[in-house]
Amino acid sequence: MKRRLPPLGLTAGILLYAIAMAYLEAAVVVYLGAALGVPTGTIFPIDLSPAAMPYWWIEVGREGATLVMIGGVAWLAGRSPLERLAWAGVVFGIWDIGYYAFLWVFSGWPPSLGTWDLLFLLPAPWAGPVWAPIAVSVALIGFGLACAGRLRSGGSVRFGKRHLGALLLGGAVVIASFLTNAGLVLDGGTPTSFAWPIFAVGMGIGMGAAGMALRPRAPRAGA
Repeated sequence: MKRRLPPLGLTAGILLYAIAMAYLEAAVVVYLGAALGVPTGTIFPIDLSPAAMPYWWIEVGREGATLVMIGGVAWLAGRSPLERLAWAGVVFGIWDIGYYAFLWVFSGWPPSLGTWDLLFLLPAPWAGPVWAPIAVSVALIGFGLACAGRLRSGGSVRFGKRHLGALLLGGAVVIASFLTNAGLVLDGGTPTSFAWPIFAVGMGIGMGAAGMALRPRAPRAGA
């Protein structure tokens, strides 16, 4: 019976790397908040004053650097473009969940999974309750490990244009749910309602496509 999980040593290394990333980012957030005299979790209303603009660009650069770090370790871990993409999803998911976990340990924030957070800045502010990005991260970890394990065991993953298109569509719908409050956030408001039906549709499309991609191929007639 072929192994369906990636090698334990590789998985452990990826796990430790992502946890270390999460710890480092949470520590930086706590340190910066203390240096600026701003309690951790003070996010809304966001500061759009001219004095804050340099910090916005630094934050955009930090987000870009984080993606480069995730992509770099995924490139080293994978042996094919698809496996590298799978590992990127695993690293991203562990890092994201670990970030919130360490923030809570360090500062008590977020106080609940329903707490609102500013998730990303481009092309407009993404906002959502903490449970939403965690749900996405859990799905990325599960699919990433399953995909990497299948490929490492010599199996195949159905990843044609239809599957890729469905995954991209699901991701776009999820992102749209995070952007529904972008105008309110830019106007200095604090979001209170999340477009969870849109989020659920996007997650459903993406998870359905992932499930189809991982479904074993039917044996050929006469085989």
